[in-house]
Amino acid sequence: MRLIKKIILLIAIFNCYFAQAQNASIASFQKDYQIHITKIEEPIKIDGDLSEAVWSTLDTTSAFWRKFPTDIGRPARKTVVRVGYDDKFIYFGITCFDSTKPFIGNLKRDIGHDGSDGIGVILDPTNQKTNGFFFVVNALNAQSEDQLPFPDSDGPPSWSWDNKWFSGTKLYPDRWTAEIAIPFKSIRYTADKLLWGLNFVRVDTKANEYSTWTHMPLNFRSMDLGYTGALIWKQPPPQPGSNMVFIPYTTGNITSDQENAVATAASGNAGFDAKVALNSSLNLDLTANPDFSQIEVDQQVTNLTRFNIFFPERRTFFLENSDLFSAYGIPPIRPFYSRSIGLDKDGNKIPILFGARISGNITKSMRIGFMNMETGGKGSYSPENFTAASINQKVLRRSVIKAYFLNRQNFISDAEKKLHPMDAYGRNAGVEFDYNNQQGTWGGWASYHHSFKEGITTDNNYLDLGGNYNGRNLNLTVDLSNVGTNFYTDMGYVQRMNNYDAARDTTIRVGFKHVYAQAQYKIFPKKGSINTHSFSINNYIVFNPDNSLNERSQELDYNIQLKNTGFAFLFLSTDETNLLYPTSFTNGKPLPSGNYLYNQFGIGYQTDFRKPVSIFLRLSGGDLFNGKYQGIRTTLAFRKQPHVNLALQLEYNKLVFPGDYGSNELFLIAPKIEINFNTNLFWTTFMQYNTQANNFNINSRLQYRYKPMSDLFLVYTDNYYTDPLFRNKNRALVFKLNYWLNL
Repeated sequence: MRLIKKIILLIAIFNCYFAQAQNASIASFQKDYQIHITKIEEPIKIDGDLSEAVWSTLDTTSAFWRKFPTDIGRPARKTVVRVGYDDKFIYFGITCFDSTKPFIGNLKRDIGHDGSDGIGVILDPTNQKTNGFFFVVNALNAQSEDQLPFPDSDGPPSWSWDNKWFSGTKLYPDRWTAEIAIPFKSIRYTADKLLWGLNFVRVDTKANEYSTWTHMPLNFRSMDLGYTGALIWKQPPPQPGSNMVFIPYTTGNITSDQENAVATAASGNAGFDAKVALNSSLNLDLTANPDFSQIEVDQQVTNLTRFNIFFPERRTFFLENSDLFSAYGIPPIRPFYSRSIGLDKDGNKIPILFGARISGNITKSMRIGFMNMETGGKGSYSPENFTAASINQKVLRRSVIKAYFLNRQNFISDAEKKLHPMDAYGRNAGVEFDYNNQQGTWGGWASYHHSFKEGITTDNNYLDLGGNYNGRNLNLTVDLSNVGTNFYTDMGYVQRMNNYDAARDTTIRVGFKHVYAQAQYKIFPKKGSINTHSFSINNYIVFNPDNSLNERSQELDYNIQLKNTGFAFLFLSTDETNLLYPTSFTNGKPLPSGNYLYNQFGIGYQTDFRKPVSIFLRLSGGDLFNGKYQGIRTTLAFRKQPHVNLALQLEYNKLVFPGDYGSNELFLIAPKIEINFNTNLFWTTFMQYNTQANNFNINSRLQYRYKPMSDLFLVYTDNYYTDPLFRNKNRALVFKLNYWLNL
């Protein structure tokens, strides 16, 4: 309670001190970037041709600023934007002047805004700087779209949010043009708001240049909502009306499982997703018997740590508005991790029967999220129910107070409850305060998290406190965490909690405390082939619950970003590990517990990715506990734009330990083939030969978008052992058809 009272007091102080200055700052910034939107009466054909007379009557903006590789001055090539609307759509007509044919890296939908010549539209209908929408189209009309939540510090857009909108592009010798029509039904807004946040992002890949309508500092992402201009409505925008989407699907499967002696069999399945707009800013998502067979497989990695690797969520249903649930905690400590839903303790798939999620704004400054998922039983594994609730209240201008509650309920028998009482349920609750100043240069966070388990009443919380500074040249981050040994996250992920004892083949839970500090300094040369010099130092110290040292790691990094899109880097690290339990990286004798001091180094280089052939190479080596380590990783990429992308990833790691501790050679070979026949037909084949996982995987997927947002998939997947070589584990051939129906 004392911590919560202190957080509330800090919030009040920040509110009083910063509110007036920040109000003035944002008002001043948007006064410099304004565009008025005009209602049009004539129909517009969305084909990329801006010859309709109505376009010449609309308000125009063309004074873009350079964003990358420098934020000084105007871009090399001009961009002109016009905006208008009618009763159903908001329109954008865009001219991107160019000298040669555009560079297109990919034609797939949701590939994002990087790597191709394109234009992006950023909309913030509430003008609250906390969440919005990002619509991107490249010069050959490949679309991508996503929501922009706050905070967005965990990574770039995932392009997981899907909705129907329309675009067309046309190429000319000296320019390319785009027409975009976004249905009012596809975005969330209140009709009484006469000022929306707006920005545009031009990607000129041939020149390795990004530009934006507003003048954004180099140290922020181009889609940062804190630097939007103003879209001004002369009269309230049209009411969006009711918006319901029904997406049924059907599948056919042929599967065999030789690993578990299951004969080849054919089966079918069906289900649906649905989206219902409860009001202009709140959405209800429903799913019944969801199928994720079309989702691309995880990209495997070689794991040389003592802990499990975090793999990102790829299933579409869990990604939309995911920040409302998944952004609590910090990256290695997440109370909510959606991949825990639909998997048992060993990572095997469990059927999801149905689910529902409500998410969005209930006021201009408050967002809510509620999710409930029901899984079925499989074998001896009982059905489960997963519930997650979250509320985000915006304070100040770009800060937020957040609270959540999670519950996993396992429907095990009374007899099982007596034998394993802790399996019956797992619950978590927490509160966070995330502070960001208006400019986004200063940030801070404080949080308290609590877990509930049968019979557990002590050492069951997690506290976190940190802050960062994000300047043009200097970046600083500090984080302090304390995770109790009995802090359970049945719906989450805590990387360091479970310690494997190789001698006894068991896992022991040990809480920890950590201190993380990072400092980075950048230099931007005005001349020459180098765009940025970056120097950083990272310090990570972990303590056991009794405050004794568990592990420390210090790393020095130097990075060079070249103006031709290439980069080079080197690093030096020193580690000290107080190994609590025996561990093993080979088939030899486990390394004994005790104190180990070791050092590593590495260098790497990436060539210009815009060339038909590009190469990435990373060499590393040094010590690993009491042994020696050598590693090489390389990726050879071939591009025949815009239709063919080939990549071959090779990774080799050699571990040599003294005496009976053994040695090991680990291979990871992963070729990937992408063929984009056009913007509606794609074929992707991904192969992964991983000796550490003793698995060779083939995943080949053909996707045909026969109507907007409606797809046909044909997916073939096959898994083999690497030892004994190519003995089959299982294989499947899946046909899936879905249809996007607006009601």
